[in-house]
Amino acid sequence: MNVVEETIEVAVPVQTAYNQWTQFKSFPRFMSTVRSVEQVRPNLTRWVIGLGPVRHEFEAEIVEQVPDTLVTWRSLGRRAGHRGEVSFRATASGRTSILVRISIKPHRVRDRLVHASGLPRRVVRAELGHFKEFIEGLGQEGGAWRGVIRGGHVEPLEAEPPRSRVPHWPVG
Repeated sequence: MNVVEETIEVAVPVQTAYNQWTQFKSFPRFMSTVRSVEQVRPNLTRWVIGLGPVRHEFEAEIVEQVPDTLVTWRSLGRRAGHRGEVSFRATASGRTSILVRISIKPHRVRDRLVHASGLPRRVVRAELGHFKEFIEGLGQEGGAWRGVIRGGHVEPLEAEPPRSRVPHWPVG
């Protein structure tokens, strides 16, 4: 397995960054290698990715998902070749540190050559930069899924009090 690991800090609170990340269908709006994402079930997504003329389709099972903390997945199918994790950590300055770790199992010689060239690391770094520009440009998430998934199983949603979008100004 080859591992790609990249970190970026975004200028939004952890809840905002996490909430936007859970909106997988929005990924093609800011990630240049993602052509489409379909949310089949809360714990299953279908992806079409590509770089230039190369196109790859796969399903990914969300194995663990904890609000404001972590999303882990594994690709499915006959050429299942990667696992990944995205973790979110609030910084002291109210920003969010995002760590992406992807383990890739190359199946063919061409896959090994691509990985050896450093292309996967450059792509992950660039796509994280695109996410940073996107979420900082919005300033708020475009949606959220606050459920929990453990061992690939979706746990029942707990009622969460609604968040007000109206700023609270100090009186006096």
